[in-house]
Amino acid sequence: MHILVIGAAGMVGRKLVQRLAREKGLGGNPITAMTLADVIEPAAPEGFSGTVTALAVDVSDANVVRKLISGRPEVIFHLAAIVSGEAEANFDKGYAINLDGTRYLLDAIRAEGQRAPYVPRVVNTSSIAVFGAPFPEVIHDEFFTTPLTSYGTQKAIGELLLTDYSRKGFLDGISIRLPTICIRPGKPNAAASGFFSNILREPLAGQEAVLPVEDDVLHWHASPRSAVGFLIHAATMDLAPMGWRRALTMPGLPATVGQQIEALRRVAGEKAVKLIRRVPDETIRRIVAGWPRQFDASRALSLGFVAEKTFDEIIRVHIEDELGGRIP
Repeated sequence: MHILVIGAAGMVGRKLVQRLAREKGLGGNPITAMTLADVIEPAAPEGFSGTVTALAVDVSDANVVRKLISGRPEVIFHLAAIVSGEAEANFDKGYAINLDGTRYLLDAIRAEGQRAPYVPRVVNTSSIAVFGAPFPEVIHDEFFTTPLTSYGTQKAIGELLLTDYSRKGFLDGISIRLPTICIRPGKPNAAASGFFSNILREPLAGQEAVLPVEDDVLHWHASPRSAVGFLIHAATMDLAPMGWRRALTMPGLPATVGQQIEALRRVAGEKAVKLIRRVPDETIRRIVAGWPRQFDASRALSLGFVAEKTFDEIIRVHIEDELGGRIP
């Protein structure tokens, strides 16, 4: 089996590739080759005996995307995106990567299938940013998508495109709307949601963190480990029960910033909590105010997707996966 991961140098992409390399198979099929693509050249995974091709590419170039598909990978994970804050600040770049790049991918698959039969499984990462205010208390699967950000608009259009190309038989695709992934390892990125991770990751490492919003901000979270699990399950599950509703919201955990901080206190103590410095940021507050807060993910749960049930668990996953099982 040949796997293509677009966005393989990102945090979730790296973790996905590591798991695929470690398990050496997907859905009971051995993985013989992986093509890893991103704007910077992804690192080859350790311990994988198959062929690895790592490429630094720009998915806003249709010719580049066609070359990626020419290898006819059976499973394609499409994770490449300009994150929310950057997509809002740089309109042209957001549409070039998040929308044009997705369309080029789908068109390249269609063209390859016209040359000879080819219908790969495509797992597209979408976002809860496809929903826009006003929100009900809890967002159900039937709630309409009316995004209020450029990023959310780009992701919503991508969902529709993938569903239509699947309906026409060009590919077999699913879009999964990821919660905010927390705790993200590494350095802060340009995502407006980055502070949800920062206020936990930095204190756990003994460093100061800045909190730009109030404690009562409620949001929907899942760990990086859960995100990889979502992707693996989406790549291997039977999509027939979904019909042509090929986009769904992943399960997650609703928690306020205050509840995050209390979980940090329980797991790491008062010393860690005291490293959080409150610096209000009106731009971040305005963006976050336009996001959905809580979901009923019954449909995803019924299809076999799972996530953490407490924020303490999310913090402990980070400690296990990133800190060697203990707080420094």
